[in-house]
Amino acid sequence: MARIWAGTDIGKTHHHCVVLDAEGNRLLSRRVLNDEPELLALLADVLALDEDVAWAVDVADGMATLLINVLLNHGQHLVYIPGLAVNRASAGYRGTGKTDAKDATVIADQARMRPDLTVLRPDDEHVVELRVLTHRRADLIADRTRRINRLRGQLTSIFPALERALELGNLGPLVLLSGYQTPAALRRTGRKRLETWLRNRKVRGAEALAAAALDAAERQHTALPGQKITAQVIHTLAKEVLDLSEQIAEIDKLIEARFRAHDLAEVLGSMPGIGPLLGAEFLAATAGDLSRFGTPARLASLAGVAPVPRDSGRVSGNLHRPRRYDRGLQRVFYTSALISIRTCDVSRRFYERKRAEGKRHAQAVLALARRRVNVLWALIRDGRCYDPAFSVTAAT
Repeated sequence: MARIWAGTDIGKTHHHCVVLDAEGNRLLSRRVLNDEPELLALLADVLALDEDVAWAVDVADGMATLLINVLLNHGQHLVYIPGLAVNRASAGYRGTGKTDAKDATVIADQARMRPDLTVLRPDDEHVVELRVLTHRRADLIADRTRRINRLRGQLTSIFPALERALELGNLGPLVLLSGYQTPAALRRTGRKRLETWLRNRKVRGAEALAAAALDAAERQHTALPGQKITAQVIHTLAKEVLDLSEQIAEIDKLIEARFRAHDLAEVLGSMPGIGPLLGAEFLAATAGDLSRFGTPARLASLAGVAPVPRDSGRVSGNLHRPRRYDRGLQRVFYTSALISIRTCDVSRRFYERKRAEGKRHAQAVLALARRRVNVLWALIRDGRCYDPAFSVTAAT
């Protein structure tokens, strides 16, 4: 049991640390630079107050990484309290103002009173690499989606028939738009030359794509204002999307290689619906360490696949999705459940049973995702690969 509690409000360049004793009295309040010598000096000063200290932070990654690793490398006990919980708890303290010192005080006081906070532990190199790569991939996907949406808007403004004919999430249409953007340009090229142009660039289904593009070109003979400069913008956007697609493909290879090297890769990969990408995202979110969660129910709650009650008075059985959950972890379980319905007989029968009970599609998938949390928990706990017969008994 700690005798003092050090709460740290995390900032980009500076952190603010407040230390409280068992009665809630403030022993230290300091603003420190997010730099190793300053953090080591803070650690020494806090330990000089009492070596039996519990540290608490409101950010668990990013700008808090250096502080967290300095503390963990020196064997300190460290817990995490979400920033939203700190914000809501602040309303119960005296005063309506908001300062870094007050937030740090609330963090320390909550750590003093709450034994249920998440304990932070060191992650191995594989997990850290997977976390960096999966976050980078998510950024690239988001950038690609934004550019595709802009591309759709620009193309619709000068050539709506072609925008309707193309699926811009595929590489072939993007290659086409990198060379041709207007009806007149497509008509001048002709179908045969366009097919050859696409084949030379290794576009699959070049014949069908060329036919669709020429059919769209025949439907519009009006040149619209600003068409020339808009065509240049479309060309640039198509090139950018193609470049982002190449970067995503490269990072997918890195993710798969590092996932395959992890000790749990075989166990995770044996679960229907979980491939290298979803498996990597699971490891990035959980580090593969079940002891951090305690029970399958807590893992399911963190993943947002376990409903929580919102009962009041005579109203009972009022279940809703939790407001706070890890969206990345939910994506792992929900997406893998969707895939498993198509690839696994056990999952498909469970889904169909829930649908027969009157549940909507999304509810049935969430119910399957919740059941799969139990199965995956048992597999990791026992260090064994998925077996359909075993999954039925483990999930009941």
